[in-house]
Amino acid sequence: MIRVGIGGWNYEPWEESFYPPKLAATKQLEYAASKVTTIEINATFYRTQSAASFKKWASATPEGFMFSVKAPRAAVQRKDLREAAQSIEWFFNSGVGELGSKLGPIFWQMAPYKKFDLAEMTAYFDMLPEKLGKAKLRHALEVRHASFTDAAFLNLAKARNIAVATVESEKHPLIAAPTADFAYARLELTQADEPTGYSKSALKKWLKTARDWEKSGEVFLYFISGAKERNPAAAMAMLELLRS
Repeated sequence: MIRVGIGGWNYEPWEESFYPPKLAATKQLEYAASKVTTIEINATFYRTQSAASFKKWASATPEGFMFSVKAPRAAVQRKDLREAAQSIEWFFNSGVGELGSKLGPIFWQMAPYKKFDLAEMTAYFDMLPEKLGKAKLRHALEVRHASFTDAAFLNLAKARNIAVATVESEKHPLIAAPTADFAYARLELTQADEPTGYSKSALKKWLKTARDWEKSGEVFLYFISGAKERNPAAAMAMLELLRS
């Protein structure tokens, strides 16, 4: 399955370009989840969310919908990642499991300055739990420094079944080699002057890539960052191509 979505659902410009007029803020998630098939929860990166919030978000979305959850800064952006164990444990004890069957991958975003160190990353991967309760966890990792193009890192990720996120950006290296039994991509080049964010030809290019990845497992494809006001339109255009 190829899931396509956006990052978050509270963004003021979307009240003009995406949401129906006068739609209550409390209904925005429900509406967004009717138009895309996955959402990356970003609020967890900045502050701890309550179990009640996770439960409410799950109940506001349809059957089959899925969230990815961005791990908090304290758990992923440290000078030495080997010091993150307590923050990782705190995060998983915060109530993430209340998403139930709608819990997709956990998304870990490295700091731009973080360089690849095999011993450090091996120890870090050891800290990432395989399960939350009875639920199997999937982990996706975004690296933002060129040193991570090292084959040793990709081999380590493959050995641990951790997806190295494919990020289309002008700032970070593009790593498009699948390393897990699912794929995770963040497309960050939406353009304000393009009604669907990405041109039709660019969308078709990524659709072909996603279909190739799908042969090996589920795909999570997010239009995020870039010209953020265009991201919902880009996601919906991609879903339309998927259905055609």
